[in-house]
Amino acid sequence: MFIEIKSDSDVPIYLQLAHQLMEGMVRGELKPGDSLPSVRAFASDLGMNMHTVNKAYHYLEEKEFIQIVAKSGVIIQPNGIPKASEEEKHKLEAQLRPFVTEGLVLKLSEEELVVMVRKLVQNIEEGNE
Repeated sequence: MFIEIKSDSDVPIYLQLAHQLMEGMVRGELKPGDSLPSVRAFASDLGMNMHTVNKAYHYLEEKEFIQIVAKSGVIIQPNGIPKASEEEKHKLEAQLRPFVTEGLVLKLSEEELVVMVRKLVQNIEEGNE
């Protein structure tokens, strides 16, 4: 799996890393039970601070996408990631709302917004930028 961090992005580096790991899960490049590198090894491989990798791992652990097992390492949720609960769906909807609102202010139609989302899903699933 290729990780690309954009230093000029407004998105914090730990979130870029977490999002790219999630994309790897979507594409099946990271499967339930797969091990991830240790914080130290991953930071070294990526040329970033250990605290950044640690923060990304804890972000993913909080979402229950990975498990951090002391002295054993980090693994993708071994039982798989369950379908979103109603609460999680509402949270995602709330996070999307400002972006949809901005698109509407910019006079994008509902169909244009739907096409954008479909294109994003396709690009994520195929590993395209």
